[in-house]
Amino acid sequence: MELRDRVALITGATGGLGAVIADMLADVGTHVAITHLGHRDEGVEVCRHIEAKGRKSFLVHLDQTDPASCDATVEAAVQALGRLDILINNAAWNPALPIPDLQSLTPEIWDRSLNTNLRGPFLVTRAAAPHLKRQDQGRVVNIAGTVGLIPRGSLALAVSKAGLIHLTRCLAVALAPSIAVNCVVPGRLEGTRFVGVTPAAAMKDRSLLKRTPTLEDVARQVLLFCQSDSITGQAHVIDAGTVFH
Repeated sequence: MELRDRVALITGATGGLGAVIADMLADVGTHVAITHLGHRDEGVEVCRHIEAKGRKSFLVHLDQTDPASCDATVEAAVQALGRLDILINNAAWNPALPIPDLQSLTPEIWDRSLNTNLRGPFLVTRAAAPHLKRQDQGRVVNIAGTVGLIPRGSLALAVSKAGLIHLTRCLAVALAPSIAVNCVVPGRLEGTRFVGVTPAAAMKDRSLLKRTPTLEDVARQVLLFCQSDSITGQAHVIDAGTVFH
């Protein structure tokens, strides 16, 4: 798919990976809507960067634990930018609790994590699907994480990201043939609001390539999924070989 003059909606794009994806999409000519939840000033700055590249931008509040907010956000983005071709489900919440600490993992924390990281992408995708189908060449890219493949970090985050990986496969079936749905599965990423408790040096030592992936590494894969006309239902790991070592 040619990305010039397409419209993308990126959830949670006020910093970190989402902002880098927005920047790269603007570089190839895409107009970009981004969502925020409590980081509006940062979102305004991301929009300035997009507009400095000659692309249109739009900033909208989203609480993806709220179905009404998911519907309203998508409609607002379409009204502002005229159409919707690409959805990037990037927003997430990470309760910083180690897996063995079951007593601290309250039902409230569990529900917020699953509602944000798994139900939220489903609700936003469901709201976006009719608009994506109108273009007959829509794209959905979910951002999961290697904690969805191996039991590390927070138990609630790991389970929600594992669910997001399988949700990707199910949505690829549900939305075919007009919408391609894929998932990027990053390892530890520096420059995000939560990078985990394991020191970066230890993560590099665990990896086959003795490094950690960059935000740009992951964002380039997102763009590849958006551009490709032949990939759907895939979960692509970018972690410098950590999950295999």
